[in-house]
Amino acid sequence: MEGLMIKNLYNLEETIAADLFDGLDYPWQALPKIGEFILKLGPTLPKDAYDQIGEDVWIAKSATVFPSAYVHGPAIIGKEAEVRHCAFIRGNAIVGEGAVVGNSTELKNVVLFNKVQVPHYNYVGDSVLGYKAHMGAGSITSNVKADKTLVKVSVGSERIETGLKKFGAMLGDNVEVGCNAVLNPGTVIGRESNVYPTSMVRGFVPARSIFKNTGEVIQKKFV
Repeated sequence: MEGLMIKNLYNLEETIAADLFDGLDYPWQALPKIGEFILKLGPTLPKDAYDQIGEDVWIAKSATVFPSAYVHGPAIIGKEAEVRHCAFIRGNAIVGEGAVVGNSTELKNVVLFNKVQVPHYNYVGDSVLGYKAHMGAGSITSNVKADKTLVKVSVGSERIETGLKKFGAMLGDNVEVGCNAVLNPGTVIGRESNVYPTSMVRGFVPARSIFKNTGEVIQKKFV
């Protein structure tokens, strides 16, 4: 299951939350720890670079947060990040440096690495998005199964127990998700992979792949 491991999905130098993943093998193991981690990290952030807004929200002075956006703590908005019109950040959210949270986008219990873009009508819940990951307009992470059972990660015929009822998607660095795609609970997408628009994705997509449809995943060709 090497492709599912943190070390093969993410460059931890591209997040303020690197310590969150210490001692973990798989990124979803960090999901229950995000809120507590923010509450410990927030007070240590340099006061010349971050403003504390309310009890448990820290926003970088260089970030842009539109007046119509709503940010509920615990939350950290990183340097040069942009939180646009009517964005809804529900708490337990880390928005990386230079990241974009777009109009009417909703975040809950997430880590967005640096330069992530979720710019138009996205829902991202109980998920980790790697460096420069991008979700096209209207694409979402579905984070709860219809039967409310615990989420498993499917790798071929194997099923990995996560013990989590809520688990959206783990996107590796430089993943591109097309418009209106749905990432079902327990989706893990390897580094530098692409997902076609309007796709319905479940399980593991290997690194440097193109996901077209279920059963139609091809490897990228590099010259």
